[in-house]
Amino acid sequence: MEDLNENAVTPSTEENVTNDTLQPVAQQEAPATTVENDSDTNNTTTVSEPVAEQPAAEGTTHTEAEPEPEVDYTSMGREDLLAAFNELMNDDITLIRNRASAIRNQFNILNKEVEKQAFEAFLAEGGDKDDYKPANDAVAEAFYKAYDGYRARRQKKQEEIDAQKAANLEAKKQILEELRTLIDKDEETLKQTYDEFNAIQEKWKSIGEVPRDQMNDLWQNYHFLIEQFFNKVKINKELRMLDLKRNLEQKIQLCERAEELIVETSVVKAFKALQELRAQWREIGPVPTEQNEETWQRFNNAANQIDERRREYYDQRKEELDQNLLAKQALIEKASEITQEQPQSTKAWNDTTEALDELLKLWKSIGPVPREQNETIWAQFKGIIDKHYADKKLHFGQMRDEQSENYNKKIDLCLRAEAIAKREDWKKATEELLQLQAEWKTIGPTSRKVSDKIWHRFRSACDEFFAKKGEFFKDIRNSESENLAKKTAILEEIKAHQFGDNKEENLNAIKDFQRRWAEIGHVPMKEKDHIQKEYRSLINNIFEQLKISAREADENNYRERIRNHSNGNNQHFLGSEKNQLLNQIEKMRSDLKLWENNLGFLANSKQADLLKEEFERKMDNTRKQIALLEAKIRILDEAAEAKEQESETKE
Repeated sequence: MEDLNENAVTPSTEENVTNDTLQPVAQQEAPATTVENDSDTNNTTTVSEPVAEQPAAEGTTHTEAEPEPEVDYTSMGREDLLAAFNELMNDDITLIRNRASAIRNQFNILNKEVEKQAFEAFLAEGGDKDDYKPANDAVAEAFYKAYDGYRARRQKKQEEIDAQKAANLEAKKQILEELRTLIDKDEETLKQTYDEFNAIQEKWKSIGEVPRDQMNDLWQNYHFLIEQFFNKVKINKELRMLDLKRNLEQKIQLCERAEELIVETSVVKAFKALQELRAQWREIGPVPTEQNEETWQRFNNAANQIDERRREYYDQRKEELDQNLLAKQALIEKASEITQEQPQSTKAWNDTTEALDELLKLWKSIGPVPREQNETIWAQFKGIIDKHYADKKLHFGQMRDEQSENYNKKIDLCLRAEAIAKREDWKKATEELLQLQAEWKTIGPTSRKVSDKIWHRFRSACDEFFAKKGEFFKDIRNSESENLAKKTAILEEIKAHQFGDNKEENLNAIKDFQRRWAEIGHVPMKEKDHIQKEYRSLINNIFEQLKISAREADENNYRERIRNHSNGNNQHFLGSEKNQLLNQIEKMRSDLKLWENNLGFLANSKQADLLKEEFERKMDNTRKQIALLEAKIRILDEAAEAKEQESETKE
């Protein structure tokens, strides 16, 4: 074979083609030559040599691999990462490298954190760092075993690809030998020689990729032999025109297929198919000169539209990633704002935790951000959350110590109250028991698990004492008949009372009637419901006639109900009622805070404005209800204070 040197002839190409664009150039043909005395004919035929193509530049491929989807794994735990990795192994091993690497990196970060926490826990329990041995970690073992399997599969696949490329190289070298044999042997008929040449070309095209470092030399040798063949064999014009016509038909088909890709919904699928069409276009020879530019422009127009869609797709994708970045940066700012001041109560800690959980849910609902900023922005957000939970753990640890101390103090009060409950020196014992109750109020909270139990124990001791004391003094109460007469007199007095236009004076008059009514003791059981119903109906009619507001009436009715409950002497009832009201207020305030937070996340839109109005209406109604409940608590406090004064007076 002749040496290939700088003087070797390099065939020109019909089009110069790259992966991204196709640029048409003028079709070139070798000078016409004359073939005389063809074996099939005695006519002299003028033919033109077809033009061979150069290989693609080293480092390029005929098709572009479908890009891997970008997946955000930073918010997943280790178990979720293991599940995601096992699911990924079902995909083509050659198309998952970036995602497998991203999962491994995130798993390494979380695994180091788990190992660090286990080591710190070992030290916190008094262990010596030199004696520390990591415990078996089933999740880490399963993940790294799966990753080793993935690496083995990838290595095996690469070895198969390399082996196939080596086999393709040998096959193409064999084709070069077939070309040399065809060039060296005596010519048969021109058509038979040309058919053999075409068969060799088809075999060449059907063979896949070869090692990159062999590609250039291989193509130069191939094209050199092609040129030598055309120098020896002069194809007649008729066969040349048939070849040009066949090439034209094939390229028209490629044009039609490219135009079909314009309406393909998947941009990635359309671009991948276009790259395959471009590779086929390069393999097809020239077409008639007068149709070359038209055919090429048709194909190129379709290709340009697909390329433009692809550019728009990736521009839009970049814009979405940038928007996601802005959204996550806003969540980081919101998280920093929420945790700026350390909570001062258990409810505040829980509210902050709930708010951060909501932000984390929003974070997970937002798509990925640009890859180069993904780890940094997640580390910022996670750092804020981790710090909050570390501070919360420290706070509640201290609070548990305080609750334990409070529990011991209240146990001591229970023991002292139970001792007083057995005594009968009523005045001194009452003073001591009231002092214990005052002391109880100064002691802070205990754990919820024991709070009710220990309160009931203390309350039972107090109730036992006052029940015994009440039984002792029951003979000094007015008779029920006298109480009935007093209440009947008050009913007649209410009916005869003339109310004026001054609302405050009217309310004071009604309160005075209600106070006097509440101060009267029990009436006979058979008259109780009747007289109470008559009294309630009379008061309600007065409220309606005087046009006193629903809230004013509600407060007044509530005050009367409290006074009438066991004649206002049930201190336990007052405490229980107050706790219920405080729980209702706490629940309403929690709802208010949640609604206010939700308003902060609503965008500006017509539908959002309607939702905001609904939230504002609910919030306004809730504030009014809170105000009413607070007024009822004041009524309870007044009743409790009156009860204490009454106890002191009796003593």
